[in-house]
Amino acid sequence: MYKHILTTVSFLLLTLSLSVESGSEKDILRQAKLPPCKACKTFVQSFKRGVDRTAKGKFEGGDTAWEEEKLGSYARSEIRLVEIQEKICSDVEEGKEQCYRLHEEYDTDIEDWWLHYQDEHPDIFQYLCVEKLKHCCPDFHYGENCTPCPGYPNNVCYNNGKCKGSGTRRGSGKCDCDKGYIGEMCDRCDTKYFEAYSDEKKILCTPCPKSCDGPCTKSGCEKCAMGWLKNEKGDCLDINECTSLKPACGPLQFCVNMEGSFKCLKCDKSCAGCTGNGPDMCIKCANGYKLIGKTCIDDSQESRKQYVYYTRILTYLGLCVATCITYQKNVIVAAIIGLAVAIYITVSEYVLNTSPQPNTTDLAEKLLPQKN
Repeated sequence: MYKHILTTVSFLLLTLSLSVESGSEKDILRQAKLPPCKACKTFVQSFKRGVDRTAKGKFEGGDTAWEEEKLGSYARSEIRLVEIQEKICSDVEEGKEQCYRLHEEYDTDIEDWWLHYQDEHPDIFQYLCVEKLKHCCPDFHYGENCTPCPGYPNNVCYNNGKCKGSGTRRGSGKCDCDKGYIGEMCDRCDTKYFEAYSDEKKILCTPCPKSCDGPCTKSGCEKCAMGWLKNEKGDCLDINECTSLKPACGPLQFCVNMEGSFKCLKCDKSCAGCTGNGPDMCIKCANGYKLIGKTCIDDSQESRKQYVYYTRILTYLGLCVATCITYQKNVIVAAIIGLAVAIYITVSEYVLNTSPQPNTTDLAEKLLPQKN
């Protein structure tokens, strides 16, 4: 009884703590203070969702034709604006309180745009965030004066990077290059990359092969990395450390060659030296094991197998004798028992003689690099 009550109380406390934690995370998101441009974008996006939500709306008086003739088009009516503003910012999670404050502060500007400037400025973001409030810049412009980014309009940062501050009134406008590219305009390849293609407007940098130590070109590595050897054609070939005259691994390990490297893995416990994974790859059997066929088998297990085998044969023989004795007294009962004994023997032999599936998972986990 007490244990049940304790479990119930623990569950309630856990549920309460999770709900409090979830509530606190929502509060943090709601109260978050966004940068001016992002906050304005969030507000405008919420407004645009309201526009989409009311796109199929109409006057609710019943006579739409008369109402539009007397009141004007619903599409640009104050009634539709009110319906949009009723739910504005309610769909925002991060910076919701800031969104509501922007709505209160710039409600008049929104109304002016809605009633007077939609034709002249169809994009409310451009009208409000860029031109009116000056919180943002057009795409690929940055800084206080909305200066064009390097390479504007069609080749900003050689299309291999991002312009710092793009779309905001902040940032330096310098190129933040993608991986593999360097230079003020991201128009050169980094050290371990080579120029696969280039023209006046584009450059494509491709990673050097892992066989290279340092710079490379289309034709190959300037210098081969450790574990690789340059041949007469200038190609870097993998060195198979496992075939070297000097053993790469210890006496109770076997070597697995990998690109540019190798791994030493432990032999099976049945081996005193091996060439690979498993008891069938032993050079010599360990103490307590003996070679049967091509596999090192545990002596004690082999003795037990023989004991189990003879015991099984005697059990089968006993069942057959019992069936024969029963047959002399009742043929039908003996037939049923005989059938059951035959099924039992068949199933038992099948199960006992079916080889288990080899488990390659452990070896694969040892060879493949772990992902964090």
